[in-house]
Amino acid sequence: MRKIPQDLRNLGLLSPSESYITQKSSVPIRPGFDWQSKLMNEMQQAPWHERWKTLGEFRNRCRNQLFGVARQMSATEDGRQISADMLRGLLQWRPEEDLLATAAPPPYPELGQAPSGTPTCLRSDPIFITARFRSGSTFLWNLFRNMDGYTSYYEPFNERRWFDPAARGERIDATHKNVAENYWQEYEGLTELGHYFDAAWHDRQLYMDAGSWNPRMKRYVELMIEKAPGRPVLQFNRIDLRLPWFRRTFPNAKILHLYRHPRDQWCSALMDLKCFPKDGRMSEFAPHDKFYLRVWASDLKYHFPFLDENEAAHPYQLFYFVWKLSYLFGLRDAHHSVAYEHLVQDPQAELARLFPAVGVATYDFEKLNALVAKPDFGKWKKYADDDWFRSHESHCEAVLAEFLCSHHRSA
Repeated sequence: MRKIPQDLRNLGLLSPSESYITQKSSVPIRPGFDWQSKLMNEMQQAPWHERWKTLGEFRNRCRNQLFGVARQMSATEDGRQISADMLRGLLQWRPEEDLLATAAPPPYPELGQAPSGTPTCLRSDPIFITARFRSGSTFLWNLFRNMDGYTSYYEPFNERRWFDPAARGERIDATHKNVAENYWQEYEGLTELGHYFDAAWHDRQLYMDAGSWNPRMKRYVELMIEKAPGRPVLQFNRIDLRLPWFRRTFPNAKILHLYRHPRDQWCSALMDLKCFPKDGRMSEFAPHDKFYLRVWASDLKYHFPFLDENEAAHPYQLFYFVWKLSYLFGLRDAHHSVAYEHLVQDPQAELARLFPAVGVATYDFEKLNALVAKPDFGKWKKYADDDWFRSHESHCEAVLAEFLCSHHRSA
C-alpha cells in the first residue's frame, strides 16, 4: 500500500480528514485511493488562504493589524464624523406616504408617464411560502405542485439556479419524500431569470425592511409570476427576515408561514446526530454546518448583534436565535402560520384552515393526503436531554427579550 508523501503533510496542504488519516507517517492509504485527485479537488474548492497554511497565517496577521487600526480610527471623534458623513443620505429609505399622489395631475401635459394598467407586483393571486431550512417546506411545496391549476416554484433563491441546466445538476435530496421527477420542471424555459438572479441573495441582505430597495429581486419574482401557467406559488427558505419588504413590494400576495419545533429542526439540519456533540464548541462547527447557519449569522449580526458566533456557547444558540427571529417575523407578517407537526399529524384539519386563508377554494384531499410522510418526531431526545436544550433556549430568550424590548422602548 502507498503512503502520502511526508512533504505534503509538512506543508500543511491536507484537509482535516486527510491530516487525521496521515498524522503518522506509517499510516497507509487504502488501495486504489487517488489521493492526488482528492487533494487537487479540495485545493481548487477552498480559498487560497485555506489551501496554503503559511499564507493563511500571514493573511490573518495582516488583517488583524489593518482592521485593528481601522477600529481605533473609527472610535475617534473624527472617525465617527467621517462615518456619519459617508452614510448620510445613502442608507435605504423610502417615504411612508405616497409622494406621487401629491403631484397628480402632472404640471406639464407633455411629460412622460408611468405605464398604465395593473403592475405584476400588485396581483392578488401569488402565494409566497416562507419557512426555514429543514422545516417541512418541501412537503408544503409538493402539495401545491400536485394541485390542478397551480404552478409551484421550488426555492427560487437557491444557489443551484433551477432555471440553468448547466448549474443545477441532477441531485435530489433522499429525505424529500414523494417528490416526483425533480425540483426544476416549473423552471424549464425560464433562462431569462438568469438576467436578474443575484448569487448575493444567498448570503447578503438577508434582512430587508419595508424601505429596502432591490429592483432586481422584484423583477425576478415578478417574472416567475408572469410566466406561471397556473396560479403562482413560490416556496422560499430565504425570505423570513425579508418579509417586510415582500409585504410592501407585493402587497396583495398571500404569505403562508411554516415552522417546526426547533429541537427537531436542529437535529434534522445536522443530518447525523453523531456528527457534532452537545459539548462541541462553536469553533469546531464549520465542517458540520450544512444549512448556512454561520452564513446567516455573519450577515445578520450587523442588525442583530447577538448573532456574533464568537459569543455563542454552542451552535444551537445561534440556531435558536435565527429560528425565533424567523418565527416572529412569520407570525407578524404572514396571512397564515402553521406548525409542520400539526400539518402532517392532522392534514385534514390543518388544510381546512390553511387553504381558505390563502384563497384556495377547492382541492382533492385524498390526493394530497397520499403525499404525507410522517417523520420521527422527538429525535432531539437522542441528542441531548430537556435540561440541556432548555438551558440554551432560556439564555437566548433572555437576550431576545432585552434586545427587542429595548428597541421597542427606544421606538
